[in-house]
Amino acid sequence: MFESPVPPGTGWPGDPATPDTPIASTPAQVVAMAEAAETPGQLDAEVSVCRACPRLVEWREQAALTKRRSFVDQPYWGRPVPGWGAERPRVLIVGLAPAAQGGNRTGRVFTGDRSGDVLYAAMYRAGLANSPISVDAADGLRLIGTRVAAAVRCAPPDNAPTPVERATCAPWLAAEWRLTGGEVRVIVALGGFGWRSALEMVRSGGGQVPRPQPKFGHGATAALQAAHGEVTLLGCYHPSQQNTFTGKLTTAMLDDVFGRAAALAGLSE
Repeated sequence: MFESPVPPGTGWPGDPATPDTPIASTPAQVVAMAEAAETPGQLDAEVSVCRACPRLVEWREQAALTKRRSFVDQPYWGRPVPGWGAERPRVLIVGLAPAAQGGNRTGRVFTGDRSGDVLYAAMYRAGLANSPISVDAADGLRLIGTRVAAAVRCAPPDNAPTPVERATCAPWLAAEWRLTGGEVRVIVALGGFGWRSALEMVRSGGGQVPRPQPKFGHGATAALQAAHGEVTLLGCYHPSQQNTFTGKLTTAMLDDVFGRAAALAGLSE
């Protein structure tokens, strides 16, 4: 039913954009549009059609056209992946970037890959999601008091965006924090880059970060003073296959982090 990459406004489940959504083609335009965004819906739409990083645009669209053999009969989203979940969350999860065969295929971050299988199952056990299953954008998964966002919105080659690409994309996350973060009590940072991005996100919103800057670690915590009050930053190893298959990140470790996040945010049963 859909082309790959999926044109905006053609009916893909959850697509926030239309054919008339403005497109950011330069870093300066990202800054201007992110600062001007007035609602989460507007922001998500503009994120989902961004073309400011030529290397990432080429990579994500090439992945959508060539496809993995196991998904060759499926359309690929092939566009930047906006954050999703509650518009006024109490828990915000910050990851690195979509996977080429995961979010880049399904249009929803941490969906359709092994990392998402592990992440959303842990969130379900903690009461932060209504289902442990994350298959595609129409699977009925709903987050409870929680939002998930990536610091970089396009799937990067080798899961490694460049420093310039990271800096270009940062204003989108800053705008998401401005528009949706007013009730957040806990930020769960997935991996060291998610941790650093979360710190910069809070600073960009006028918040305060302790000095020396808190260091990332699994289960590490830091008390941040955001504009709306104190926020706990909680570190978690990234739920990548490398970490889960080797035992660096176990189910018990995930349950500890997300159970603590739910409790600190007042969302646990």
